[in-house]
Amino acid sequence: MHRHSSPHRDIAAADIIGAGIAGLWQALALARAGCEVTVYERDNETMTASASHVAGGMLAPWCEAEAAEPVITRLGLRSLDLWREEIPDLPFNGSLVVAHPRDRADFDRFARLTGGHERLGSEQIATLEPALEGRFREALFFAGEGHVEPRRILPRLRERLAELGVGIRFETEHEAAADHITIDCRGLAARDTAPALRGVKGEMIVVETSEIALSRPVRLLHPRWPLYIVPREDHRFMIGATSIESEDRGVSVRSALELLSAAYAVHPAFGEARIVEIGAGLRPAFPDNLPRIDIDGRRIAVNGLYRHGFLLAPALGELTAAYVTRGEIDNQVMRCA
Repeated sequence: MHRHSSPHRDIAAADIIGAGIAGLWQALALARAGCEVTVYERDNETMTASASHVAGGMLAPWCEAEAAEPVITRLGLRSLDLWREEIPDLPFNGSLVVAHPRDRADFDRFARLTGGHERLGSEQIATLEPALEGRFREALFFAGEGHVEPRRILPRLRERLAELGVGIRFETEHEAAADHITIDCRGLAARDTAPALRGVKGEMIVVETSEIALSRPVRLLHPRWPLYIVPREDHRFMIGATSIESEDRGVSVRSALELLSAAYAVHPAFGEARIVEIGAGLRPAFPDNLPRIDIDGRRIAVNGLYRHGFLLAPALGELTAAYVTRGEIDNQVMRCA
């Protein structure tokens, strides 16, 4: 998996382009490795144009194994450790996967394709999530998984960077310096150098209700409307799961109806919830939907995180730092020009 190349031991400075989740973790890893780091972001501090702004923030490597390649689980498991080390108070309460009796085949298939879970009966479900009492006969509990709230965690990561002396220059275009390494984390904006990238639309709805409380993300398996419900602060819930081959940033009526109908199927209280926000983001993906770290001299491009941005970003940052400081190469992820 790993081999050694010539490290950039003469490099003491690194420029990161992009202050989304990938860019921030690249900056953290390199700063902790002893590099002088500056982050450049063309958006303002709200970062509303980034995919991170509307992400689910689930840290679920075992659940993702149902449809993703093994490398996603490998990197995701390492990322869980890095998240815990960096921000110990994150809510690692696990995640819960449920299905209605008519969708038992989908439930059993999900259980076969994933690991790291425990099967729960109805009484155990009620103990874990009282709001779901009597709603489902069985569930899969992935105790080791967690989640973050993107719009709250990104400022915390910026605070960590400030403590390490890393500056973030918003509304600023990057100008390459000959003696710096450049780490390109622009997502879809990097198609000028990575034309194979495409945008995969993910739609989400945020609702607010005090009639239900959840302590962890809940995934509903459904042949047409698979979804996840992620608890946020202030009685809010993010409902998502669409993955559409489109670069249109709008949310269709069909998607909105399906997401809200599926949420109602999880608990009727969602039928009376107040809609706070509807939005969509474009996830940068390569044709194989796998992440890449492309190395070309002093320029390194980190991209293609697809729907796994918050899950993979810490591990990818660690891999880049290992290459820059020690010349280590991960052959599953890295490509050298």
